[in-house]
Amino acid sequence: MTTFAEKTDNPLRKIWEGPKIDPNKDKKLITLQIGDPTAFGNFYAAKESIEAIKNALEKDNFSYTVSSGLKAAREAVASYVNNNDKSVQVNDSDKCFDVNSEDVIMSNGCSTALEICFRALANPRENILVPRPSWNYSTWLEPTEIVSKFYNLDCTRNWEIDLEHLESQIDESTRAILVNNPGNPCGNVFSKEHILKILEIAEKHQIPIIADEVYEFFTFPGIEFYSFSSLSKNVPILTCSGLTKRFIMPGIRVGWIVIHDRNNQLNDIRKGLLNIAGRNFWPNSTAQIALTEIIKNTPKAFLEENAARVHDHALSAYKILRETPGLIPIFPRGGMYIMIKIELEKFPKFKTCLEFTQQLIREQSVATFPGYPCFNFPGFFRIVLTVPKELIIEACERIKEFCEQNCKQSEKYLKSG
Repeated sequence: MTTFAEKTDNPLRKIWEGPKIDPNKDKKLITLQIGDPTAFGNFYAAKESIEAIKNALEKDNFSYTVSSGLKAAREAVASYVNNNDKSVQVNDSDKCFDVNSEDVIMSNGCSTALEICFRALANPRENILVPRPSWNYSTWLEPTEIVSKFYNLDCTRNWEIDLEHLESQIDESTRAILVNNPGNPCGNVFSKEHILKILEIAEKHQIPIIADEVYEFFTFPGIEFYSFSSLSKNVPILTCSGLTKRFIMPGIRVGWIVIHDRNNQLNDIRKGLLNIAGRNFWPNSTAQIALTEIIKNTPKAFLEENAARVHDHALSAYKILRETPGLIPIFPRGGMYIMIKIELEKFPKFKTCLEFTQQLIREQSVATFPGYPCFNFPGFFRIVLTVPKELIIEACERIKEFCEQNCKQSEKYLKSG
């Protein structure tokens, strides 16, 4: 095995695809792990998106595309970004910086877009600042010997970035700050004011930002989404997104990088991005042909309804989990997940969140992802909110029963009663 292969580790996939823990045979397994919104069939692509794919197939065009992607697809993404950013201005006198097709690079999903950015920005032994907790970006960084340097999110402040800690992590080898907004696994959605503070730090240290915004606009009622690019005046932003989450099309594998560089600070990096994209990373031509119609024709009401349904699921889960002994759920502001803190001192049987989640499968047939190793955040676990509502309620009731049976505090209460 090569060193690259040996260092390539995706803990989520190891748990999801690896050796299975036997569930309670008397209870049907409920899986609240993988972030595929289509997995249970209750969330699905808009009929307009399906029609767009059909129309693209009928064009009978299955040729290779240029490495940056079809021009029509890149134009569609540029228009999509410009239209969304128009609603926000840096201040009253500054207009948003418009991008064009030359600022867009198509990719095989958002994860590949991120990988291209990592490799274009940092050399081995240089570092990229990564949030903690977060999706496992180290899967792409560590094999290339790019260092993941973690900054903390604060669960007591709706998972905002600990700005003091973020700045303390910057050194002479820092090549980018990676932000995930809305966030996985926390459901954080940063306010305009918070984003401006992050941009201030990046500008002070002259560091570009990689913005993982694949959950863009997937926010709950009363919560506004602001893209980093819409608020940045001087900091270059590489925005990575795609069709996976908002458009409910994870398997179509269409993603993109949008280069927001109004002051031309990333000219060399732009060349590097295109060089790396030329290594056969482009998505299939059929999906790119369909992209214009998908973006143009998907009703706004469809997109908003999906977010509203996930919000309803979050409310149902939170209502049960907040009454569960030994657990502290952190209500999300958007995205597709909720993080729950385990007060491990109240569960003497379990030393770690991994042990907690493993025993939860054995006793209650409920599968979740532990905060560690999945998100580099011990003492928590994550559940997915896109499963059918009735299954979320049943799963959370089982989690509550599990905690009542295993929590030291519950045992004392039962004895005193």
